[in-house]
Amino acid sequence: MNDYPGRVRTGLDNRENWWSDMPPRTGRGPRPAKWAVLGTAFVLPSFIPTVVELTTDGVTAEELVIAGFLIAYGACYLLFPLVLRPSRRKRTYLFSVVMLLLGLVLVFLHDNNPYILIYATAVLAFTLPPAWAVILDGGALLLVAGVHLVVGTDDFGDLIAVASITAAMFFMANLVRAVRKLEAANQEIATLAVAGERERLARDLHDILGHSLTTITVKAGLARRILESGKDDSRALQEISEVESLTRSALTDIRATVSEYREVSLSAEVAGARAALRAAEIDADLPHAVDNVDPVLQRTFGYVLREAVTNVLRHSGAKRVKVRFGAAWLEVEDDGEGSEEKPGNGLRGLAERLAAVGGTLTATTPPGGGWLVRAEVPESALRSVARAPLSEPAGGCA
Repeated sequence: MNDYPGRVRTGLDNRENWWSDMPPRTGRGPRPAKWAVLGTAFVLPSFIPTVVELTTDGVTAEELVIAGFLIAYGACYLLFPLVLRPSRRKRTYLFSVVMLLLGLVLVFLHDNNPYILIYATAVLAFTLPPAWAVILDGGALLLVAGVHLVVGTDDFGDLIAVASITAAMFFMANLVRAVRKLEAANQEIATLAVAGERERLARDLHDILGHSLTTITVKAGLARRILESGKDDSRALQEISEVESLTRSALTDIRATVSEYREVSLSAEVAGARAALRAAEIDADLPHAVDNVDPVLQRTFGYVLREAVTNVLRHSGAKRVKVRFGAAWLEVEDDGEGSEEKPGNGLRGLAERLAAVGGTLTATTPPGGGWLVRAEVPESALRSVARAPLSEPAGGCA
């Protein structure tokens, strides 16, 4: 059987499951008081007739010994849920073997009646790994069968019934294991979903606020310088008006992002980059159309352009920026100081977005200096993206 990433193997077709302990409960199990009542209800129908039989016509020393074993055996059945803890693994194994031995002793002391062994074989099915349960339960039943053959008993009906009930308990225990594993997997999925949503929100807010606030800062700074010079009040008012418009737009984008309805447009990002670079007094060489970019990549490339231009405004000290597009690639190059620092949150988030469509992101320093960011998607990956709907990566930036 083929293995799939993230698949939860719960059945006995997996070797690891044969030797693994019973998974812990994910929720609150039955309370000890309730189990004591339920366990007693299971024990009494078998134990009362035996006790009555032993105490009829007086009590001998042998019968007292049998009664002692019977009480200890019944106590083990009532107390076995208390040993089902991962921190008590050795104690669990010892407890199970002792209870099985008590059951075998009672079988041999009580005319080889195998029914008393059911309590021990059922407990082993629930407390031990499946492999050990098969070995010990099967060994005990074979031992009783061997004694039957030695003493010349040819009635194996009771033993077959006990073996059938033991097998049913074994598969019921495996069902409990599978349910507990699936419950644990569901809890993990829920936790990962919450973490993924947090990362998505952090990444999108970074992409939106990083660019918008940087542009607002640049435009506000330009308006301040114009007002301080006292030369062009109308230009300052225009920049302040654009700051107000950008603030409203950023607020709208944040609301849409939280609702997961916001779509990025490459053409809109080109226009926004031109306005932001102009306000920062950076010469921008930008394409006037984005028709040559494959439509399935325009949203992803819009994020790349937004983050690359934001980095230019924040860090580079550049005087000129050149942007070029292809069907499946995008380049943003500036003549700033360049950097050998590790990629920040923005570039990591872009790398994750490109990885989701099978592409790569590189950020290097060209021979002439500056900084070059290139996003590229291979043709084979582009065909896959065209056939399948785009999905947001789970990772992101903070």
